[in-house]
Amino acid sequence: MAGELTFEQIQDLVTSGPYHQWLGLKVIAVHEDGIEIAAKWREEWVISSQRRYIHGGILASLVDIAGDWALVRRTGRGVPTINLHVDYHSAAAPGDLIARGKVIKFGGQFSTAEAHVFDQSGKLLASGRGTYFTAPPKA
Repeated sequence: MAGELTFEQIQDLVTSGPYHQWLGLKVIAVHEDGIEIAAKWREEWVISSQRRYIHGGILASLVDIAGDWALVRRTGRGVPTINLHVDYHSAAAPGDLIARGKVIKFGGQFSTAEAHVFDQSGKLLASGRGTYFTAPPKA
């Protein structure tokens, strides 16, 4: 089933949840082993009105989302996160963000994906790796 999903179907799946809608997610590209997602800037992401940096939780969310949805080609759905590790590389200034997720290993029960979050100039802001529960749903 998953391999048969159209780009539009994947976009609809990724953006169906209220949190994803609030983040302003838009699928940019879907690859055999991954996905690229844009997040539309929101003023609410700012952690400090003096420093104007984006809260790290937004970056961590995008790492998780991109890792999770990198698996959509194989699962046809979003999957629960079992474990997530995030590294922060640079402070994120206001602006749209790009998250790229890639499947590292697909397994019958658990799968691993990695993700990178970039600003509009291509600067790496955060990266991470997650483990996801990819077993088929029980009938």
